[in-house]
Amino acid sequence: MAILPPDLPADLPPELPADLPPELPAAGAAEVPAAVRLPDSLIPYPSDFPIKVMGAQAEGFVEAIAAIARQFDPGFDASTIEQRPSRGGKYLGLTVTITATSREQLDEVYRTLSTHPLVKVVL
Repeated sequence: MAILPPDLPADLPPELPADLPPELPAAGAAEVPAAVRLPDSLIPYPSDFPIKVMGAQAEGFVEAIAAIARQFDPGFDASTIEQRPSRGGKYLGLTVTITATSREQLDEVYRTLSTHPLVKVVL
């Protein structure tokens, strides 16, 4: 039976559930059991991956973002880009959906988009 500190609510179960995962290894242990290991990625590859890009409402912005998407996804179709102008018309929000093939690819896409001079935010 578990001993509860006095400041915890009395309606907590007195015993731990039987279906808890096995204990984690002691600090410094070489390997974590497979049952408690997280997957390398929560994204299954390949998969369609939407990326939000906010930037200046400027000539060539959409084309520049499409070119970057094509650089990382040769099958990218620019006609699938969703556009949403800001209320004041100064900015343009884009949703670009690429076929993600790896974590490294996504990291590089984000890095390339975020360094473009017309881009303000990449999500």
